[in-house]
Amino acid sequence: MAKILIVNPVIREEDVPKHIPYGLSLLASIAIAKGHLVQIYDANAWRKGFGVLEQAARADDWDVIAIGGLTTSYGFIKKAVHIFRECAPRAFVIAGGGFLSSMPLEIMGWIPHIDLGIIGEAFVTWPEVLAMLDRGERDFSKTQGVCWRGADGAPHLNEVRPNIKDLDVLPYPAWDLLPLEEVYFPKGSQLYFSEESYTAKRRIDINGSLGCGLICKFCWHLGTTGEMIVEPNEQGVNDVRFTYGRNIRWHSPKYIVGMVKELIRKYQVDFVSFIDENMMTMNAASRGLWLPELCELWIQEGLQPECRRKGVPHDENCRTGVHWSGTSHATLAKKPILDAMFKAGCSHLVYGIESFDPYILKHLGKGTTQKSNVEAVQTCLDSGVRPIPNIIIGFPDESFDSIRTTLTHMVTCGIHSKPHFATPYPGSEWYYTYKNSIIEQYGGELEQFILSLGDASSPTVSISRNFSAMDLLGLQQIMSKRDFRLLDQAEKHWKRTRREDVPLAVPQESFNIIPRKVNAPMEDVARAI
Repeated sequence: MAKILIVNPVIREEDVPKHIPYGLSLLASIAIAKGHLVQIYDANAWRKGFGVLEQAARADDWDVIAIGGLTTSYGFIKKAVHIFRECAPRAFVIAGGGFLSSMPLEIMGWIPHIDLGIIGEAFVTWPEVLAMLDRGERDFSKTQGVCWRGADGAPHLNEVRPNIKDLDVLPYPAWDLLPLEEVYFPKGSQLYFSEESYTAKRRIDINGSLGCGLICKFCWHLGTTGEMIVEPNEQGVNDVRFTYGRNIRWHSPKYIVGMVKELIRKYQVDFVSFIDENMMTMNAASRGLWLPELCELWIQEGLQPECRRKGVPHDENCRTGVHWSGTSHATLAKKPILDAMFKAGCSHLVYGIESFDPYILKHLGKGTTQKSNVEAVQTCLDSGVRPIPNIIIGFPDESFDSIRTTLTHMVTCGIHSKPHFATPYPGSEWYYTYKNSIIEQYGGELEQFILSLGDASSPTVSISRNFSAMDLLGLQQIMSKRDFRLLDQAEKHWKRTRREDVPLAVPQESFNIIPRKVNAPMEDVARAI
């Protein structure tokens, strides 16, 4: 029986903590079921700095300290692991999650204090490793799904552990180890996406599925969808590689509804956000059965919000039932299923529109078109569900023509958006395609690129053939203003300075800073979305 401290790293420091560490709290629950003593220090929730993290590391004689997260949390994790080694020298340090699975050899090399890395899906590997540590075993050379250190400290990568087939065997996350009442409910419940999410008082994240059936070139699926393999690299050393294999899985409607009912019983939640990569592709993979069954059971079990049951507009007096939101795909936005989702309580769906330019869309690997993107917005609105579109700029073939096409359709569809930037995150196809360029842009230091990564709201690197990172920053501001006049000025300036020895730029006027946090009246927010 081990004493375990699990640390959730800080992410999106510029925003309030909105999203619980679902995966880490699920692993905590798995460890507790095996008899281990577990605590979670949620650094992202508390935002108390590294001094308090030091106190947490010294608070007990921990046998294991575990940390994991996305690549965007790499900077925090690197500092945290150094603190673990200094403040809890006896603890065995385990790391996992997307930041490690996408490039395990590099991460283990950059952070020498990580004792063991868990690669890909951890549901089986995690308790197996804990059992080995309980027995005093430290030889992980035969353990599937890990990156271990040899006698010389060098990392070695073992074969991938197969993913579990039935997600319903998983326990519910260890919610009681998280500061729900202190942080997540009071600070993170409101989302500016719909009236229902804006008026939520006790919102929480849940997960209904894992993986995605799409092959977007800018995306990586965290090694949980079956496309991660281990094979010798150019140096003859085992390393990860990602293919287009897909292993998408989903919880049964019974499991999901049971989880929500438990959340109501324990915490009186009034809104749940499905953090699935893409709910609609899961529904398509189930031959159109999964979401209708979920909606039907949601209503049968009394989770339908009062306003939807009565067929009246939502207001803050709607106190019964649970509203929810999720993700969608433009080509799968069909009115019958959207109508069923609205009736069950769905308030909004996040759409990865990305672009409206036909050539850009054709080469994204997403399988959508300009026509389907346009129709998806209106179809969703007609059903009563709010579409929340994501727009991205800076694709390899991005041009002023493609920017103008996207901006034109944003105006036509009534979309207000501050675009994200096409970012080649480790593990994505574009990361491998443009890796040499990335390293060159960071002066030969790949780790500096990893340290710079955020949520793609700021440019970190350019993979565009036409635009520099500075150009893209200006274009982002122009598109957020929906200003065609500035776009025309930027194109003229760009053409004048388009020489090999002159850095690209856009008019200074387009660099006006838009505040990250906007306190706007609800009617303005509603109009914007």
